[in-house]
Amino acid sequence: MELLYTGKTKNVYRAEAYKVLLQFKDDVTGENGVFDPGANTVGLTIEGAGKSGLRMTKHFFELLNAKGIRTHYIRADVEQATMTVREAKVFGKGLEVICRYRAVGSFIRRYGAYCESGQPLDAFVEITIKDDERGDPTISADALHMLGILSPQEYDALTAQTKTICGIIKDELATKGLELYDIKLEFGRDAETGDIMLIDEISGGNMRVYKSGSYVAPLALEKAFLDENISH
Repeated sequence: MELLYTGKTKNVYRAEAYKVLLQFKDDVTGENGVFDPGANTVGLTIEGAGKSGLRMTKHFFELLNAKGIRTHYIRADVEQATMTVREAKVFGKGLEVICRYRAVGSFIRRYGAYCESGQPLDAFVEITIKDDERGDPTISADALHMLGILSPQEYDALTAQTKTICGIIKDELATKGLELYDIKLEFGRDAETGDIMLIDEISGGNMRVYKSGSYVAPLALEKAFLDENISH
C-alpha cells in the first residue's frame, strides 16, 4: 500500500477509493518521558500502546456510529493494529478540538491565575491549530473565519458535535468509575461527500482520565475500561 503520511502515533496508507488504512504505533505524545495528550511531540514509546489504543478507539467509534453520529470509522483489526476509515480532508492544515471538564494541563498553565488545578469546567470547548513549530496555538472563531479555515456555521456545528460526543464518552467512562477531565478530538470533511465527521482516534492517548482523584495512565485506563467491554 502507498504510504500517505507518517504521524506521531499513526502511519496512514492508501487502501482503496475514498478509504485509508491507519497503522497504530506504540508511540505516545508527551515531553521528557512524561505522557501529555496535549503535547505536539512524541514523548515516549510504550510496548502494546498501539493495539491497546485501537481497542478503545474501536469501542468508542462503534458506540458513536450506533448512536447515529457520523465518524470516519469502517472497521478495525486489533491484532494487526490497523483501522480502515473513510478518507477525510482536514480543515486548513489540521485542527484539534478540546473539550474540558476540569482545569488541568495547558488550561491551568495559561489561566492558573484565575482558577485552581482540577476546578470543574462546564464542557469548555477550545480549538487549536496543528502547528508544531508554534506549539499548536489556540484559535478563536473569528480568526478561523477570517483565515478561511472554518465558517461560523461550521464552528458552531463542530462545538455542538464535540459536546455531544464528549458527553457520550464521559458517561461511558463513568460506568467504570472513571472521570473524564479533558479530551482532544479531530474532525474533517468526508473526501467523497464533503460531510463533517469525527476522525482520528478515541483512546487513552488523547484524554486525561482520573479515578477517585488519581490520574489513570493510558494503558492502565484502556485495560480498566475495556476488560469488561470486550463484547461491544
